[in-house]
Amino acid sequence: MQNILIIIHAAPYGSERCLSGLRLATALAGSDAKPSVNVFLMSDATVLGLPNQIDGATNGLQGMVETLVGYGVDIRACRTCALARGLAELPLIPGVRIGTLAELAESTLAADKVITF
Repeated sequence: MQNILIIIHAAPYGSERCLSGLRLATALAGSDAKPSVNVFLMSDATVLGLPNQIDGATNGLQGMVETLVGYGVDIRACRTCALARGLAELPLIPGVRIGTLAELAESTLAADKVITF
């Protein structure tokens, strides 16, 4: 089984890079190959971990994150980035957790592929 790490650092709104990262993660996690998929949110992408954002889409970004959690994808938001944005103590979408740079380093070393958005 392949181990794939997707690092998203683009803001959830203003460009489609974050959306593209989520779409790829969803396609990989739902594929017949069943790779192990991990998503690490950094910089402005940490905002993606917050619930109840209105983005105008029917299922929206939160729905995509919830789908990934349902597939068993490990989704972590960078602790340092979340602290810098005042998000570290806020409730997150269930299944999203705060992660550390050390955990990202471990995930990177364990990954067969690392993809960034």
